[in-house]
Amino acid sequence: MSPSVPRRRLWPALCLAFLTGPAGAADLGASLESLLDHARAQSPELAAMRAEAEAAAQRVQPAGALPDPMLRVELENLTSRNNGGLGERPGPLPWKVGEIKYTLLQSLPAWGKRGLRQEVAAADVAQAQARSAVAWTELAAKIKTGYAQYYQAAANERLTLEVVDLMARLEQLAQARYAGGLVAQQDAIRAQLEQTAMRAELIALDNDKRMLRARLNALLAREPAAPLAEPEAMRPLPEVSVRDAMALAERARAANPALKAEAARLQGAERNRELVRRNRWPDVAVGISPTQMGGRVMAWGLMVEMNIPLQQESRRAQEREADAMAGAARARSQALASELLGELGENLSAIDAARRSEALITSQLLPQSELSLSSALAAYENGKVDFATLLDAQRQIRKARQDRLKLQVEAQMRLAEIERLVGEAL
Repeated sequence: MSPSVPRRRLWPALCLAFLTGPAGAADLGASLESLLDHARAQSPELAAMRAEAEAAAQRVQPAGALPDPMLRVELENLTSRNNGGLGERPGPLPWKVGEIKYTLLQSLPAWGKRGLRQEVAAADVAQAQARSAVAWTELAAKIKTGYAQYYQAAANERLTLEVVDLMARLEQLAQARYAGGLVAQQDAIRAQLEQTAMRAELIALDNDKRMLRARLNALLAREPAAPLAEPEAMRPLPEVSVRDAMALAERARAANPALKAEAARLQGAERNRELVRRNRWPDVAVGISPTQMGGRVMAWGLMVEMNIPLQQESRRAQEREADAMAGAARARSQALASELLGELGENLSAIDAARRSEALITSQLLPQSELSLSSALAAYENGKVDFATLLDAQRQIRKARQDRLKLQVEAQMRLAEIERLVGEAL
């Protein structure tokens, strides 16, 4: 086979792959999971938070490390090797001085200060990791809410197209009855007016979809005009209600990343308070100092030095500051927990009400509306009701379907908020 044959076959495939983009890109937006996976991998905000957490992790080991040792070199008796005035000039060079003293000094923070500094740094790491999780839960909640609204706009568009098709059939029915002299021409005109109103609504719905696509693309770090697939379905609602408030509250206390961040802040403040209290005691430095005379070490010395903590008032102020910071962190954690649990109760009540209202529409209102439309259509064909009654029946069933869709979207949005508060998917 000629080598040009497979090349001719490969070229259209390469062009198609270039135009369609990466595999699976065309399905982005069809499901909520595809949006969440893309955001988790591509979000620059999450990447920045993860990098900050990694940077904080790298500060733990240096926080507990010993400070670098100090080396001191002292040149003593600069004129002692003047050779009795025989012409040798004094100078700072090693072979022109009487003694060279080397001092190697190492500072030793005492009484557990290094361990406390590491614990403070570890608390900063936990706080940075929790902030990264907070950023993800908030971003995920926005994407879930945006996807539910995007699905609502697409579903309303499909419903409106169905109404346009229905009104076209009703117009044909009115035209046929008008041709037979059974009804006035006004019936057909009203059907046309209804179709025109529906087409105007389609324009508004298309604009809503465009804006929601731009909003979702912004959350996904994509261009505003980047294409998104039509949403296929909303995810099923888990079985949660106000009866599960206590269990979900416990899950929120254990898994909510904002509460974890505040807990890490509190732990860091408490460790820092203990570290400040340890500053009442002095740090110690030890050293060794050999003394060189000529080419030999002639003497050795040992030294110990420490700072004298005389500024007690200043240290007491630092301790009071650390106590206040720890108290503020504790109060902030308690306030956030109360706020989150209050929001959790509100959203549980709202999702329970939305579910019950949707069940009422599905089981009663929709069947009744469909029966009313069928009855009105049959009665209109027999000349027993006017066209206005038929339009009212059609509008009633459309409103029932729109209300059910609105309740479904409301439940999805409340679910997104509950999952943000709990800190994990239900």
